[in-house]
Amino acid sequence: MAVEIDVNSGFCFGVVTAIKKAEEELGKSGQLYCLGDIVHNAVEVERLCEKGLRTITHEEFGSLNNVKVLLRAHGEPPQTYTTAEANNVTIIDATCPVVLQLQRRIKKAYNDGVEAEKNGGSKPLIVIYGKNGHAEVNGLVGQTNGEAVVIQDLDGINSLDLTRDILLYSQTTKSLEGFRQVVEEIKRRKTTGNFEYFDTICRQVSNRMEKMRDFAASHEVVIFVSGAKSSNGKVLFEKCLAVNPRTHLVSDETQLLPEWTAGADSIGICGATSTPLWLMEKVADKIRRCHECHD
Repeated sequence: MAVEIDVNSGFCFGVVTAIKKAEEELGKSGQLYCLGDIVHNAVEVERLCEKGLRTITHEEFGSLNNVKVLLRAHGEPPQTYTTAEANNVTIIDATCPVVLQLQRRIKKAYNDGVEAEKNGGSKPLIVIYGKNGHAEVNGLVGQTNGEAVVIQDLDGINSLDLTRDILLYSQTTKSLEGFRQVVEEIKRRKTTGNFEYFDTICRQVSNRMEKMRDFAASHEVVIFVSGAKSSNGKVLFEKCLAVNPRTHLVSDETQLLPEWTAGADSIGICGATSTPLWLMEKVADKIRRCHECHD
């Protein structure tokens, strides 16, 4: 039996940077706060917690003073920085460069719209294709003083005022195909006003999808490793399942069932951009051990 770990799976560079910054600070002081889960993978969060990382909510963040707080790759709205400055909180900013660039683009578009309105023009409606409530999306909406509208799918278009000028952006980890469908549907329905759209999906993430389809199709059984909170994981798992019905989702090696891999000669292990390589290796090792026990 051959067990292969997908070389294209695992942490994206934004997550790698956030974890590296956390580990550097923990190595020096042994204590660091993180605003929200540093990565949407409970096993990796637990590993860092054992090193001294403490995950906090925004409510808890507001009551902290004179401490260091890491901002994860997802990014934060402007209010977070304002609160930190007021409370003498030192920010270790690990916002992904791709997300940061998108925040700046949206903020500029919003500010330009405000100025246009002051001068008698109209302010365009800023729309974000993304998951409502997702940390990255909250940070993006925050650039517009909370005025941007979030749509999660084609049904969300029903809530838009299509008579207004529209600027459409996307959460960086959304499906490229889903974004294209939203663009085409808005084009189809819109009869007045301007419509501009910007493909702001991270190519490191989107390029994985096609490679992962090929990987899933090349194995008899696929074990997809992902945390339950990972939006990216849900998307990639569905892509694998679509090409290989013998794809199974686990958060760690304890969830493996022997019958999944029984009789298979080729097993592939892959995961989300929030899945650490060491966790995929543990899953692969358990499959190999189980196979040896049954030989």
